[in-house]
Amino acid sequence: MGRQTTAPRTLVVRLDSAGDVLLAGPAVRAVAAGSSHTALLCGPLGVQAARLLPGVDEVLVYDAPWVGLDPAPVSPEETRELIDAVSGGHFDRALVLVSYHQSPLPVALLLKLAGVGWTAADSEDYPGALLDLRHHRLPRRHEARAALDLARDAGFALPPGDDGRLRVCAPPDTAHLTGPGPYVVLHPGAAVSARSWSAARAARAAAALTAEGYRVVVTGGRADKDLTAEVAARAGKYALDLGGATDLRELAGVLAGARVVVAGNTGPAHLAAAVGTPVACLFAPVVPAERWGPYGVPHVLLGDQDAPCAGSRARRCPVPGHPCLDGVGDAEVLAAVAALGEWTAPGAQLATSAAETERGATV
Repeated sequence: MGRQTTAPRTLVVRLDSAGDVLLAGPAVRAVAAGSSHTALLCGPLGVQAARLLPGVDEVLVYDAPWVGLDPAPVSPEETRELIDAVSGGHFDRALVLVSYHQSPLPVALLLKLAGVGWTAADSEDYPGALLDLRHHRLPRRHEARAALDLARDAGFALPPGDDGRLRVCAPPDTAHLTGPGPYVVLHPGAAVSARSWSAARAARAAAALTAEGYRVVVTGGRADKDLTAEVAARAGKYALDLGGATDLRELAGVLAGARVVVAGNTGPAHLAAAVGTPVACLFAPVVPAERWGPYGVPHVLLGDQDAPCAGSRARRCPVPGHPCLDGVGDAEVLAAVAALGEWTAPGAQLATSAAETERGATV
C-alpha cells in the first residue's frame, strides 16, 4: 500500500439499501479514525442512512445498474458524472463493501478510471488489476463483522473505546409523534414480501400485543400507509399509526424510544440495533440469519429457520401460506417481547464481549 505521511482521503462504497449502509457503519468509523476525509458512495436508497452514520464527511450517490431489486438502466452520462465526482474528490484509497453474493469489480473498474490509487474489497472473482487488496471474508461471517474485517486488513482500526456495534448520530426526540409513556414498535413491512408477515398476520399480532397491555406504535414508509393503517386499526385505540409520518432520522428517534421493536429482516431492524433497542425479528430464512440478523443488541429470531425456502433468496414466498413467518404464533411473539423488555429494565446489562456483540446477544 505504500507509506503515507498524512492521513488519506478515503472513499467507502456501499451501493445497496438503507439496511446495508447501516451495517457498514462500524467499518466506516474505522476508516474515519484513520482518514483525513471520509466519503461514502451509496445508492439512492441508502442516502438517508449514509447521512446518519458517524464519521461520514461527504455522501456521493450513484444508482448502479448492477444493484437493487429494480436496477437503473446503464447510463454513460451518469457513469461519467460518477467518475468525475470521484476524480474530483482526490481519494487516496477506497474500500468497496459488498455482500457475500455480490461482485465489487464493476465499481472497482470505475474507481480505477477515476484515478483512485488503491482499492480493497472482498472478491471471489479474479480481479486482475482492479483491486490492490483482494480480500476473502471468513465463512459464516455477519455482514457488519465482514466489513470490519476488510477495514482492519486494509489498515483501518476502530478508535479506542468503540465497541464495534451499529451506531447512528443522535436521533431527535420524537415524543411529539409517539406520545408519552412506554411503547412497542411494530414495523410490518419489508422491501420484499418474503421477509415480512402478511398484512392479516401482522394485524393479529398488533391486536395480541395491545390485548396483553402494550401500547403499539406501527411504523412504515409512505408506500406502507395502507398496510400500517390496517394493522393499527386491528389493534384499536391502543395503537398509533405512524405510517409515512417519519423520515429515517425521525424513525431512528421513534425506535430509540421503544422498549422493543418487532420487525422483519429489513432496514428498520438494523436501525433499531443502531439505536440500541432490542429486536424481535421475524426472520425468513431466504437469507442466512448469521449474516443478516440484528447485530450487537439483544434479539430473538422468530420464524422457522429450517423452512423449505431456506437459502433461496426468494423475494416472494415459494411456499403456500408463508408458513415460516405467518406460522409464528401470538404466544411466541408475546414471549419474545416480554423477554426482550427485561433487557431494557433499569440495571439490565447488554452484552459487551466480542463474541456476544457478533451474535447479537440472542435472548
